[in-house]
Amino acid sequence: ARRAEPARAYRQLARRYHPDRLRGQGGAQAAHDKFLLIATAYETLKDEETRKDYDYMLDHPEEYYRHYYHYYSRRLAPKVDVRIVILVTVCAISVFQFFSWWSSYNEAINYLATVPKYRIQATEIARQQGLLNKTKEKGKNRRSKEEIREEEEEIIKDIIKNKIDIKGGYQKPKIYDILLFQILLAPFYLCKYIVWYCWWIYCFSIKGQEYGVEEKLYIIRRYMKMSQSQFDSLEDHQKETFLERQLWIRENYEVYKREQEEELKKKMAMDPRWKRYRRWMKNEGPGRLTFIDD
Repeated sequence: ARRAEPARAYRQLARRYHPDRLRGQGGAQAAHDKFLLIATAYETLKDEETRKDYDYMLDHPEEYYRHYYHYYSRRLAPKVDVRIVILVTVCAISVFQFFSWWSSYNEAINYLATVPKYRIQATEIARQQGLLNKTKEKGKNRRSKEEIREEEEEIIKDIIKNKIDIKGGYQKPKIYDILLFQILLAPFYLCKYIVWYCWWIYCFSIKGQEYGVEEKLYIIRRYMKMSQSQFDSLEDHQKETFLERQLWIRENYEVYKREQEEELKKKMAMDPRWKRYRRWMKNEGPGRLTFIDD
């Protein structure tokens, strides 16, 4: 009943002081101002929270800035819960991520199916398993050459998917790699990292144990400033070379780094495109003024 009283009073006063009813009369402007006052009063009293703020303001008129803040925080507050907006945004990004990764993965499979090295191996495995013979059945199940070719292509792609471990940006997408699961699993990953870091300090800093193969590769990867997926995409013989040269030792890595930089400089110096670029920069590149004779 208490909530219905402001609505009932508002309807009565609104009909009485509505500007359209008093249009053309002398007190129309006064009625318009009073109608706005009535509407403001109704907006304040119809809601339980705003009514509490109004009662508090009457009891504590000296807290002007607090009333001012509460009023505009309610007026400008979003109508939809911000948490729902964030959740929907994260879910949309996660769905886009997942399908984008699947698209990249399928592109990689389609490309590998055209590479002779992988296609020949996949075809040989399909023959050994008798998968290609099934596509050339006769009688009622006989199909056109186009259908047989498409089915053989799918068989080859499936074998490539199962036999080849694609790493890096074109690896097979996993559901827990998307943004939504990364956010949900963030506390778990943080706790896991803290436990692992404490274990590392205890084993190698306090007890002075020797590094294992995984620990050595981890240090090398950190020196090279590579992500885990980037490092995993390297060939096994490259990692074996890193271990043979003991690159987990800082001094050895610095020597290796300088060697790689010198080798890169030599390759760039021998590259005809790089030579043309340097010649252009020297003769006609930015910062050089030339005159054209007519």
